[in-house]
Amino acid sequence: MFVKVCGLSTPESVREAVDAGADAVGFVLTASPREVSPSTVQQLLPLVPPSVHAVGVFRHESAADAVAVAREAGLSWVQLHGHRTAAVVEEVHDAGMRLIRAVTMGASPEEFGDLGEDLFLIDAAVPGSGEAWDYASVREKALDGRSWLLAGGLEPGNVSSAVAAAGAWGVDVSSGVESSRGVKDLAKVRAFVEAAKA
Repeated sequence: MFVKVCGLSTPESVREAVDAGADAVGFVLTASPREVSPSTVQQLLPLVPPSVHAVGVFRHESAADAVAVAREAGLSWVQLHGHRTAAVVEEVHDAGMRLIRAVTMGASPEEFGDLGEDLFLIDAAVPGSGEAWDYASVREKALDGRSWLLAGGLEPGNVSSAVAAAGAWGVDVSSGVESSRGVKDLAKVRAFVEAAKA
């Protein structure tokens, strides 16, 4: 089970996610309660071993702007939310970056197609709400054989049942391991990674 812990902003939270066995860590480089600056990411990156993917997360930015900011931060992965096309995927790859393309459950059938991204992410209809949703409904999207992450409303207590319901290849968590908005709870981070891996 591939596990990404997103919205990290402190050395302690990065260390905890890595030590617990996360496969990827996410740094939010767009307007959000979890937003960090490229210089903060630069300071945190030495705590991320080469075996763990460090991802810059963007929402409405163009691919070119996201790539530029990610590069400034020292990252080689970007996560793009919103409506994106195969041309955008190609643009990110041509820039030498790898891509997580994120859509919501309310996205069009075309957006659920494989556009060549490295990883695909399916979020709740309202991303960032932290509310659980009908994870089993993902099965009708016919994602067999693809590497994709389930997100939205996940926390240590429901991650294993959500994965089973959705048939997910991996998971992504942010608000579900926080003590307050934007503040990671280190015990929850560890508990989530361990529950997902189990």
